[in-house]
Amino acid sequence: MEHKKVKEVIEELGIPHAYDHFAEGESPEPPFAVFYYPRTSNFAADGIAYFKKNALNIEVYMDEKNMELEGKIEAVFERHGLFFEKTEVWIESEKLYEILYEMEV
Repeated sequence: MEHKKVKEVIEELGIPHAYDHFAEGESPEPPFAVFYYPRTSNFAADGIAYFKKNALNIEVYMDEKNMELEGKIEAVFERHGLFFEKTEVWIESEKLYEILYEMEV
C-alpha cells in the first residue's frame, strides 16, 4: 500500500493525526493519532528487494478507555483489508492510554 493510500486510511479514522509526532506544544486534545513506518519487511530475490513491505505503526492516544472509538478504528482497517496486531498501555506521566496498531503495508 503506497503512502497516499495509508494517508487516506488515517484520514478516515476521523481524529487529529500527524506523521511521527506533533510539534512541541501543538498536540491536540485526545483522542489523536500518530503514524510512522518503523522498519521494512522486504522479500529478497536475486540480490534485490523483490517485494517491498513497510511496517506501519498507528498509535492512538485517549484520556479514557473508549471501546466504541477503537471499534470504529478497527472497522476502518478491516474495510481496507489491513490485518493488525493491537497492544495497549497506560502512560502514567501523560495520563493517556496508548493503543498501538501494528501492521504491514
